[in-house]
Amino acid sequence: MFTALTDRLNDVFRKISGRGIISEENIREAVANVRTALLEADVNFQVVKEFCDTVQANAMGQEVISSLQPGQLFIKSVYDELVKLMGPVDTSIMTVTPGPTVIMMCGLQGAGKTTTCGKLARYLDAKGLHPLMVAADLQRPAAVEQLRVLGEQVGVPVYIDEARVAEHGQVPRGAAVAVCRAAVADAKLHGHDVVIIDTAGRLHIDEDLMTELRDINTQIGVHQIFLVLDAMSGQDAVNSAKAFNDQLELDGLILTKFDSDTRGGALLSAKYVTGKPVKFIGVGEKVEGLEEFRPEGMAQRILGMGDVVGLVNDAMQKFDAAKTAKINEKMLKGQLSLDDFMDQMAQVSKLGSVGRVMNMLPGMDGFTRDLNIKESDMDKQVVRMRAIYNSMSKKERKDPDMLDGPRRRRIATGAGVQTQDVSQFIKQFETSRDLMQSFGSLNMARKMSVMSQLMSGGLVNLAGSFGLKGRKSTFMEKKDRNKKKRR
Repeated sequence: MFTALTDRLNDVFRKISGRGIISEENIREAVANVRTALLEADVNFQVVKEFCDTVQANAMGQEVISSLQPGQLFIKSVYDELVKLMGPVDTSIMTVTPGPTVIMMCGLQGAGKTTTCGKLARYLDAKGLHPLMVAADLQRPAAVEQLRVLGEQVGVPVYIDEARVAEHGQVPRGAAVAVCRAAVADAKLHGHDVVIIDTAGRLHIDEDLMTELRDINTQIGVHQIFLVLDAMSGQDAVNSAKAFNDQLELDGLILTKFDSDTRGGALLSAKYVTGKPVKFIGVGEKVEGLEEFRPEGMAQRILGMGDVVGLVNDAMQKFDAAKTAKINEKMLKGQLSLDDFMDQMAQVSKLGSVGRVMNMLPGMDGFTRDLNIKESDMDKQVVRMRAIYNSMSKKERKDPDMLDGPRRRRIATGAGVQTQDVSQFIKQFETSRDLMQSFGSLNMARKMSVMSQLMSGGLVNLAGSFGLKGRKSTFMEKKDRNKKKRR
């Protein structure tokens, strides 16, 4: 996410950090490079102009503090303005009494609207609410079935009226309103306090689409309207958002497909152009992949600083606290078992892809790219680890030291991997166990030193802080055994 933009901005920061003093000339040069980076990221031209003008004025107006370098002052100016551009945001969803609260989801076809309905339903269910989803996209039969499947996955009921579903252009006016009205009545009858309406979309904005959405809004009494936007579509998404807002008066935006290499234009332009905040972002296709939007965390990610606060908040919601505390206690005592190790991996997997987690840690985005570690490679590595673990007997999991050559070959065959993959898995486990034990044995001053390196992005030297320097990384790319050795 934001890889190209992050790289360009970091290049700018490195250049200005090399200057001995901060001056009007090097500030102007840095701002010009920031302007180019933002335009290449497909950020709205007017947004770029105002952003850069403000950053330049703030940077020139700052007093140089002895403890800070010119580059750090400039980075702070860019960070502050990014946060201001995207925020403030209140991710809470207003509810009414008596219920139900009616939320209408709208957007163009292909933006991920139906999937986002399922994700939002799961999010609200986890908050203690009792949502009901409504299949009001009557023009696309696949949308009705998709919502039905999503409802089963997240454990949220879906109101469907099969009799009103028809092919595009054959759904009579008022059919969607009738379905929504019946769904609200059903929600009142069965005690649902939130109704999420999945409306129809088009490949482009047209009058028929807007008429249907306006009818649902006015006749049903919708309380909140969220627009779902494809973050990959850049300025097209922002233009669509403005058109929808002019017609419907939106309450917030949800940007999807943030697991892709998003350039950032839609996110950085959306609030400025529409005046409406981005409330959530969608990451991946899993129903858990809906994040509350935090401008501070997103600014940190764009600048390559990670988002530790966002990661911790996510972990607090998704981790089993009792199990995590027990495993942490065993880790610090050096008593981590293979079962504990895999339990911890399962907990981490709840946060999403390995690549997403790495990108939220300071310095890890650049670290993994420097080592040429691809996100898909990391996720495949986790899948291999699980397959190897499942192929082991209980006795072998309890005592990995007993894994001699024949046992490793048997496990490899059962897991569909090479014998070297089994050896690598055991080495990863042993390294993690030793690392945690070493961390637990450090005094408070040493722990603070290690955490300082972590927060500053100095993860390459982290092994040295634990006295483990000289060990090779346990991550290994799959070797091509058909490749001939060069003489």
